[in-house]
Amino acid sequence: MDQPVTLLGTPNIHFVSLVIIGGLAGWIGGMIVGWRHGLFTNIIVGIAGSWIGSELASTANLAVYGSFKQFLAALVGSIILLIVWRALSGRGAVL
Repeated sequence: MDQPVTLLGTPNIHFVSLVIIGGLAGWIGGMIVGWRHGLFTNIIVGIAGSWIGSELASTANLAVYGSFKQFLAALVGSIILLIVWRALSGRGAVL
């Protein structure tokens, strides 16, 4: 790990970009899973999803550099997070 690590382990992403990418990823992930929630929850789910997606990509030895790849990692992580959240809350995961 020879590169600097920034917010939530995602390299080269600033806080404002993290909020924007996280909000979009959380919103689109919610639409895909079929679970609507508010703006703040979209951002939180997207940021947590960004971390999950980045960790999964790191485990699979995939580089996540650039806004588009960071968005895809956040989207995949958001979908996983929402499916797990729905399953744990008793609503059942629906795809």
